[in-house]
Amino acid sequence: MKTLHQIFFKNAQNMKELAPGSVNLVVTSPPYPMIEMWDEMFSQLNAEIGHALKCNDGPQAYLLMNQELEKVWGAVDRVLAPSGILCINMGDATRKIGDRFQLYPNHSYLTQSFQGRGYDVLPPIIWRKTSNKPTKFMGSGMLPPNAYVTLEHEYILIFRKDGLRKVSKEDVQKRRQSSYFWEERNQWFSDLWKDLQGTPQDLFSVNLRNRTAAFPFELAYRLINMYSIQQDWVFDPFLGTGTTTLAAACSARNSVGYELDPNFRELIEERLLEVPKFSEKVIKQRLETHQQFLKKRAREGKSWKYYSSHYKFGVITRTEEDIHFPLARKVKIVGENLYEIAYGVGQ
Repeated sequence: MKTLHQIFFKNAQNMKELAPGSVNLVVTSPPYPMIEMWDEMFSQLNAEIGHALKCNDGPQAYLLMNQELEKVWGAVDRVLAPSGILCINMGDATRKIGDRFQLYPNHSYLTQSFQGRGYDVLPPIIWRKTSNKPTKFMGSGMLPPNAYVTLEHEYILIFRKDGLRKVSKEDVQKRRQSSYFWEERNQWFSDLWKDLQGTPQDLFSVNLRNRTAAFPFELAYRLINMYSIQQDWVFDPFLGTGTTTLAAACSARNSVGYELDPNFRELIEERLLEVPKFSEKVIKQRLETHQQFLKKRAREGKSWKYYSSHYKFGVITRTEEDIHFPLARKVKIVGENLYEIAYGVGQ
């Protein structure tokens, strides 16, 4: 088995390289409107945004920033296949503009946007990015009534285009091999993820924007395994440090990513070339965690009646019998920002 991973260093608003309906799953974390670190980028895209901020017109800046993102969502809609899934990690923003402090509900704007495009809005996932900083509480300390609730969560918004996917006869076996463990299903398909942390990135070069809580690998990896099958095409229009590409590669999916900042090129390639080593670690952890689950279940006097045909250990349901995690063996650069990954037999 082989997968391809293509990266374009350009604005995804103007993507022309992808054919209509060519993408099965979108996993992305865009710049959040009204988060101060993105002000300059949004203002470069539309000078009216910078003007609104200077004039302390927060609502207008918020609207204009989301309108810039709408241009990307329109392009994404064009390339997403019927029955494709769109997963967007989005955080709301709290900010004081002038003398007014308020919440800017990015997740609500985005939900209404895709509802208006005719997408099915699926239940979202909330994941907590807990902060232990003593300064995290805002307002007047212990004196009512002007303090503010701390914002410590983000949303994974999930939208589906044109109804349920019909799996072709050619994809039935790949779908079965792409299954996840019973206990993973129970954890992943909860609407509250409390076990993920924002991933600090040491990106303090003058050429790279400072990301203090980047898109965590585990978040992208879960979503890809939840909503696609092996060799599907996964797309990220805001690729950043390449986490979605890395997660797709470790899941034996193809991927395409767009990133506005070419200074990320070296970092993304470095991460891709490490996929065989990282893939082995990820798969090993999943298998060991499952076997620990079986041991715990046995201690509780519970058994299982199905077995994995590939790994020869117990599984809870018949669906898991064909589960198989391909292990990345070799990464080959086959073109400009184009990588091919070959897979072999897993653990």
